Amino acid sequence: MEKILLAIDARVVNKNSLEFACYLARLTRSKVTGVFLENLVADEKPVLKKAYGRAYVNWEINEASQEYQTKVQLIENNVRLFKESCIQQEVCFQLHRDLGVPETDLLEETRFADILVADAALSFTKQFAGTPSSFVKNILTKAECPVIIAPESFDGIDEIVFTYNGSASSLFAIKQFTYLLPELSNKKATILQINEAGEWHDPDKYKFKEWLKDHYTDLHFEAQKGKTDSILFEALFTRKNMLLVMGSYGRNALSQFIQTSHADMLIKTVAHPIFITHR
Repeated sequence: MEKILLAIDARVVNKNSLEFACYLARLTRSKVTGVFLENLVADEKPVLKKAYGRAYVNWEINEASQEYQTKVQLIENNVRLFKESCIQQEVCFQLHRDLGVPETDLLEETRFADILVADAALSFTKQFAGTPSSFVKNILTKAECPVIIAPESFDGIDEIVFTYNGSASSLFAIKQFTYLLPELSNKKATILQINEAGEWHDPDKYKFKEWLKDHYTDLHFEAQKGKTDSILFEALFTRKNMLLVMGSYGRNALSQFIQTSHADMLIKTVAHPIFITHR
């Protein structure tokens, strides 16, 4: 992995997301690209103007207003915070200032990146948009690279939990994670499957295990009995310093490990980094 995107609301830098992105960069010797997103369309206000002796109203940003000047200074302070944090943590970095529609701008960035780190509550509305926000849900659905939802706090990674239901989507997520982060090959790797019998029902388990053993040194297969959504929460809450890997989000309901609504609940309640990707 070479290029890590960090999605940043230019007005508010989430320090936990920044710390986690820097951790990944140090681990993989990659560069962090801070994508400072500004919703300029939302900043436009009616401004009274004159032309040919007649007054008219035009929607634009009033750069002379105190509100705009305060915002500019705030963004400059956040840019400086990003740079100083990366330098302090000895991380290579670059910065993109995307001045347009945040969702469109960020999706374009993901096409040319290895991974995206984002805060689950990232939003560009003035009111709290929930966790995950509508903005993040759309990014998870449309992103053209894997996404890691940054944790609220982070003390390292001791275990990787791969959710697996035998689908191509869940296996694709496992492969993507493994190829992008081979530096975690010495961590405990748990392949978690949940079904009504509480037993592994995969005729290709031998081949799957053979492939995994070439990439992970501490491998465990775990089967839980019950319905996916409820049992998955129970299986995860007791774990510490874990990273969760999930497959398809919101694209094909048949290939998802759990329903999108349950994935949203996981993002909201599980205080661990979550890696999500899709084919």
